[in-house]
Amino acid sequence: MEAEARKSMTRHALRDRVFGLVFRIEFYPKDELEEQIESYIESSQEEFLPEDLEYIVSKFRSVADKIEEVDAAIDKCAVGWTRSRMGKCELAALRLGIYEMLYDDDIPVSVAMDEAVEIAKTYGDATGGAFVNAILTKVKEQYIKA
Repeated sequence: MEAEARKSMTRHALRDRVFGLVFRIEFYPKDELEEQIESYIESSQEEFLPEDLEYIVSKFRSVADKIEEVDAAIDKCAVGWTRSRMGKCELAALRLGIYEMLYDDDIPVSVAMDEAVEIAKTYGDATGGAFVNAILTKVKEQYIKA
C-alpha cells in the first residue's frame, strides 16, 4: 500500500515557519539572511513539501526586502518604545504582521493582525499579545484606508 500523500501546511503553520525566519532578522546582517534560510531548513525536523518551502522562503524574502518600511511603521506607531527595548519575539511578530497588513493583498488586515497577536502570545512574554495588538491597531489607523 502506498504511503499516504502528505498535505500542504495550513496558512497558520506556514506563517509560524515564516515567523521563525523573520525572528532571525534582528540577529544577522542582511547579507547573511540567505545563509539563515539554509540553516533554518537544515536544522528543522520537518520535511517540507516543495510548495510549502517556496511559500515560506518567498514570504520571508518579501518581509526582509520591506524591513526598512516596516520598521518605520513600528517606530511611528510604538510611541514611547524603541525597537531595541521590545522583546524579540514581539518585534518579529510585529514585522510579519505589519508586512502582511501593508503589502500582502492576499491576507485580510484583520487576519494579519489576529495571527500576529497569536504568534506574540505563543512565543512572547505574558503581555506580548496585548503589546502587539496595540501597535498593530495604531498601524491600521494610520496606514490603512477604510
